[in-house]
Amino acid sequence: MSFPASHKTVYVLDHGPFFAESCEHPVEFDVVALSKTRSTGFIPLAPFCKSLWTCSIESVLEYCRVVFDIFPKGKLISVLASDTQARPLNTWNQEDQNISQLMVSLAGLPPLRGPKSNDASILNGLSSAVEVMTAGTDLQLQTQAALNEEEGGEKVLNRGHIICITSVKSESHGDMLIECVRDTIAQQNKLLLSGDNENLIPITNCQLTLINVLPTNKEGAVKDRPPTVLSSHLTAEIHSAKAGRHLANKLSQLVQKHYDLAITTVTGIPMKEEQNAMSSANYDVELLHLKEAHFDLRKLESVMTNQPEPEPSNTMVISTKGPVATVTKSPESNNILLKWCQPRSSSVELLHCGGAYRVSPVGVNSRHSVCLTNFLLNGRQVMLEQPRKVGSKVISHMLASHGGEIFLHCLATSRSSLEDPPSISEGCGGRVTDYRITDFGEFMRENRLAPCQPTPETEEEAPIERAKSQLERMTRLWPMVISNTIIFNMPSHLDPLPTLITKSVLTDDEVLECKKAVYHVVGMETRNEPLPVPTMGSRGKGPKREEQYRQMWSELETLVRAHSATSPAHEKVLQCILDCRKPPGDEAGKTSTKRAAERVTVKVEKTDPDAMETQPLWPENDRSGGPDIKTEMHKENIRGVLDQPPIKKQKMYIGDLIGKPKAGPQSLLSLWSGRINTIHSKRHSEFAGRSESSGKVAALYPNLMKEEKESTNGEVKKERTS
Repeated sequence: MSFPASHKTVYVLDHGPFFAESCEHPVEFDVVALSKTRSTGFIPLAPFCKSLWTCSIESVLEYCRVVFDIFPKGKLISVLASDTQARPLNTWNQEDQNISQLMVSLAGLPPLRGPKSNDASILNGLSSAVEVMTAGTDLQLQTQAALNEEEGGEKVLNRGHIICITSVKSESHGDMLIECVRDTIAQQNKLLLSGDNENLIPITNCQLTLINVLPTNKEGAVKDRPPTVLSSHLTAEIHSAKAGRHLANKLSQLVQKHYDLAITTVTGIPMKEEQNAMSSANYDVELLHLKEAHFDLRKLESVMTNQPEPEPSNTMVISTKGPVATVTKSPESNNILLKWCQPRSSSVELLHCGGAYRVSPVGVNSRHSVCLTNFLLNGRQVMLEQPRKVGSKVISHMLASHGGEIFLHCLATSRSSLEDPPSISEGCGGRVTDYRITDFGEFMRENRLAPCQPTPETEEEAPIERAKSQLERMTRLWPMVISNTIIFNMPSHLDPLPTLITKSVLTDDEVLECKKAVYHVVGMETRNEPLPVPTMGSRGKGPKREEQYRQMWSELETLVRAHSATSPAHEKVLQCILDCRKPPGDEAGKTSTKRAAERVTVKVEKTDPDAMETQPLWPENDRSGGPDIKTEMHKENIRGVLDQPPIKKQKMYIGDLIGKPKAGPQSLLSLWSGRINTIHSKRHSEFAGRSESSGKVAALYPNLMKEEKESTNGEVKKERTS
């Protein structure tokens, strides 16, 4: 049985004379509290600098605090101090796994100065760390005893981390330290395999991490090395860090890497100002916990963005604040930003929770972390929502305390795991009631597997491969929902084309049957028959008939085109559909008979109707398979187009349009004007001259013109008689 490497961690602290030096990072005394009571001549104390030893043990204690907070059991840490000899500060016993025990032990180890410091060596601590690693923990020994009782002789695989905080002077010095650990592991394993010691377990794999600590005013001469496998038992890496906050950040990165942790930044926490209690401001607090608490968020984002693995996307807010900002710059960030919601004072309400994880503040001594911790320990709950860049906000987590420990609860953002499993009629977007359940049952019956006889060696393809090939062909286009398809809802009109087109080989008769189905659809469109379009879930009148046929032809072409490369016979069926389908540039105003005539691509002269007997109505490759009935039908349709007399357009006058309603919807003003004009027309007496005139134009003073004409005629007669 294998234990993870995080089960055992050994810290080796260099207690040599170098770590008694100053870190060169000055610390100011806090004199703000004394500002009101100090006298006029008060002189503040000068800043001081911590030693490298103090910076090292502070960072190690912070590492241990995070592990002990999140993992009360199962994750053990042993600390050694190395000077003239190795000094173990605790053991693998569970009673020694606490901060108090380590602080008491470290209090008796001040920075080493004096003549004895010249004999100090980090090699003593590294050799002792390998020996401590071989010592079995209580859990390992119990597991080994249980395995010994079983048959098979399985052994416990001993794995762990060794973290050494020292000063690496050069590249060769680092190689020497790594070589020392590798030789010690080989010697210890050899002794344990040859001897019989029940409490010691050979090392299966050790991950060595060397941290080169430097004062803040110096630069290291050793380059960082990534994890490198040196043998089957040892993997080594080297990091350089300056003392102070840089070393604390480095160990914060390591604790996240070793124990698979992540950070949740709670932002927007309302908190009163320390100096002015009447005002408040919003602060952020970072909490460390297991990375599993972010799994649902990353899984949800991967589904929304169609990514194969959970990765941060544009809809998830990634935080880059806090002391671990260097970690958040990686492509896969471990820091997620969640927003504070109004706390719930009542704990009676039950919420669907998918997991609870212990948390540990990143800055445990900061005022913001202390206020949030006290707020939660008093029995209050805090809801956390995910501020999305796109879409609405979702409450995904909750902070609450149980038994004096604070937990981060993962709330269900979709269907709860406590509910009944969803039925087949329910999907991600809500309730879906138009699945093709009957067709899917028929599809499963057609693709059932049955035992077969042993395959002869001469057969080219195995039966299982043929079954896979058939399943692949039948699922190239198979809509799951009734409302997403048209051609599969009209089997009486298209059969057997959808079934035959999925076959690997088509005969001439089967090609003819497919063409007959296509011609039948052409006749339906010619007669302007409605298509069986499902109305389930649709509102309003739905698409027009022209649009329905366009969608049907597009889906039919997609189906046949997906199988057109199977054989030349399949290509003939596709070519027939392309010849019969209406081109996309046709105008919608043409009559159905004219569309049918254009689709068969017949060139006929209007002045010679007898040419119909000599011109082919269908392409040469389809004429042999086309039925005579369809041919005669299209002949009659085209003759009807040619025999129609030309339509004469009536001339319209502007005067005829005055007062008459126009086509289309009328407004209230037009209706009222029409009514007024009708009433006035009944009361109006027509002009006598216009009523007696024969045309639209009435002559003025017709009697006067008549008298002038008569007088003129009389004078002409007198002249002739005289």
